[in-house]
Formats: sequence, C-alpha cells, structure tokens
Amino acid sequence: MDWTAYLPMLWQGAAVTMTITLASIAIGGVLAFLFGVLRVEGGWVLSTVALCYTEVFRGTSLFVQLFWFYYALPLVGLSFEPVTTGILVLAAHAGGYGAEIVRGALSSVSVHQLEAARALNFSRFQTLFHVSLPQAVVEMMPAFGNLAIETLKLSSLVSLISIADLTFSAQSIRNITLDSASIYSVTLLCYFAMSLVLMIGVRILERIVRRGNAFPRAAHS
Repeated sequence: MDWTAYLPMLWQGAAVTMTITLASIAIGGVLAFLFGVLRVEGGWVLSTVALCYTEVFRGTSLFVQLFWFYYALPLVGLSFEPVTTGILVLAAHAGGYGAEIVRGALSSVSVHQLEAARALNFSRFQTLFHVSLPQAVVEMMPAFGNLAIETLKLSSLVSLISIADLTFSAQSIRNITLDSASIYSVTLLCYFAMSLVLMIGVRILERIVRRGNAFPRAAHS
C-alpha cells in the first residue's frame, strides 16, 4: 500500500503538534516568570507556593500529569477538551522547569548592583524591573531555548489522550499501511525540522534581547 497518499494527514498532525507546542511555550513562559519571580521576591508565603508548584511539576512524570488532568479531574467536575488539556499540562510542566531557570538567573545578579539600587532608593519593584530582569533575561535565553525544544519533543505524549498530533497520525498511518520504516523516518524528519524552526526563532529572539540590553549591560560593567 502506498503510504504517501497519507502525507496530508501527517502534515495536519504536524500542524497540531506545532500549535500545541507554541501555545504551551507561551503559557509556560508566563508561568515561569510569575513563579520564578515569586521564588525570589514573593516573601515567605508566595515563595513557598511557588516552590510547591515547581517541585510538583518537576518532580512528577509528565505522562502521569497528563492522565491525571484528563481522567481524574473530571471526577471532581473539572473537564477540558483533549487539546486544551494537552496545552495546559505541557505549559504547567514547562513553567515548573522555567521557573527554576528564572530563579537561577535572578539569583545570579551581582549583589553589588542590588546594593547600589537600594542606595539610590529604588523600590523592590524598580530594582527588579530596571536592574535584575534586564540582565537575567539575557542569561535565561539559552536555557529557555532548550526548554522550548524539550517541550516540542514531550508534546508527542498528547497522542495518548487521542489528540491527532504528528505522533498519533504517524501511528494511525502505520497501522493501516504496516510500513513502519518509511512513516517513522518521515515523522523523525518532521520533528527535526520543527526543532530547527524553534531553534532559529529562539536564536533570533536572543539576539534581539541582547541588542536591547546592550546599553544596560555596558552601563553595569
């Protein structure tokens, strides 16, 4: 059986995969900054809440998280569409790891610069947004790039809750044609191509961020 007739199905699956990945990265980035900043500047209560969030989502399997959100939450009256569930779980997972990236980058800002900000009567809010974050964001970018690619690879797990992503489509075609080698080779290339697109996007964003922070970095050096 000629499996190439099913190529449109693969492309549709790839589009679903990319959509879920980009949405998860966007939401996960917001969660990462929120909980990462709270870890550093949130005080005892909020810092503890942020710590619990990061440890739960970093310390448990994404596979189990996905099934828990999809099959367990409906038992208490909370249910979501499969795509929504996939995006939320991937975003929460990425946010947990991203929060640690943000926390680490903020913690690496020189103590002398923070003391200088206090000497200039900067508030904690002003110090965070005018001193700490402009420098920390530059340091975060390579790690966030790796996290984005990891999120793309982990997105294949959403096929387990019947989302017709690239992996689900490839498996369906393989079951029809029984041509494992060709189909999975093309699927492998599709994931690699999407990883390259993400990598290029992150590199461009990193250059923009570094260029935008060139003056502050020079002023602080």
